[in-house]
Amino acid sequence: MTDFSTVQLGFVGLGNIAQLHCDRLQDAGLGDVVAAGMDVDPDARQSFAEEYDATVYEDTEELYASVDAVLVTTPNKFHEEYVVGALEAGLDVFVEKPLAHSLESAERIAAAAADAPGFCMVGFHNRFANPVQALVGYCEAGTLGDVSHVEADYIRRRGVPGRGSWFTRQPIAGGGSLIDIGAHAIDLSLYLLGYPDVVEVCGETRAQFGTEDDYAYVTMWGEDRGADEFSVDDSASAFIRCADGSTVNLEVAWATNRPDSQQYYVRGNEAGAGLNLADGTLELYETASTGVMHHRTSEIETRDEAPHAIEQQRFVEAVASGDPPATNTVEQALTVQRVMDAIYRSSEQERAVSLD
Repeated sequence: MTDFSTVQLGFVGLGNIAQLHCDRLQDAGLGDVVAAGMDVDPDARQSFAEEYDATVYEDTEELYASVDAVLVTTPNKFHEEYVVGALEAGLDVFVEKPLAHSLESAERIAAAAADAPGFCMVGFHNRFANPVQALVGYCEAGTLGDVSHVEADYIRRRGVPGRGSWFTRQPIAGGGSLIDIGAHAIDLSLYLLGYPDVVEVCGETRAQFGTEDDYAYVTMWGEDRGADEFSVDDSASAFIRCADGSTVNLEVAWATNRPDSQQYYVRGNEAGAGLNLADGTLELYETASTGVMHHRTSEIETRDEAPHAIEQQRFVEAVASGDPPATNTVEQALTVQRVMDAIYRSSEQERAVSLD
């Protein structure tokens, strides 16, 4: 049994995302591993120290010297600085998705990770949802046959993060809905396909709602500072073609005139599946000739467990054991970054883009 008692984790960036991870660590019974944090904002440091009984620092040098591993939960633009610094300090690193705010920055992180003594794990938590793991098991067992296509929706009817926050400013975030929630949808689609090589992308990004002065919404995460603080996309559509002939049809939106959806349809030649991450449901779709030609739809029931908590437990286990995790790798996150970059370039150039 892995001994977690000696693991000491530090956090870089002590805002809402860091708090979410700390809470999930507590849910997994690992709250004691939260040891320290660093943030440039003194108010964030004080709040984090009081909430999690952690030591806080103003700079990373002291933090890196006091912990075994760090979780980087800063805005995207600052991922490279802190991930590379922690790796060079000999630490293991967990970084929230996306890997970086730009492809060039992501490539520098990947190069640093390849040369580092520690490992880097990337936060694609949806992989750890139990219905996803059940579906992956069916795919690997051959139940679906040759899986050739994934339809992926991650759509909010009105869900632009607080306009004026770093999420909606291109220089800091690197993009909008595609970078934020699209990264999850791309990763999960490729994960279900076994992460084949992507060869071509055709995509379109749009800014139709966040740029409007009279943007209508019911709720908003954070404060609305108006359209002047919105410089990113609020929706994207793309078609992704892989070297093995498999494909992904992607729809992503922070805002659009249709119902919310986190629905994935996976198509194989023996069976198909429908995965709904919003409510955790999973169905298998089969056709057979037993007795008479018929369709069969099976509902799959799994335990209701928080994927963030499972993800955090896997990271802490890897730190404690010294064995790098086999999942959520920097190489896979770099593939996601390349696909997102290609979608933006395809939209700008109005043509399909090769990923040779």
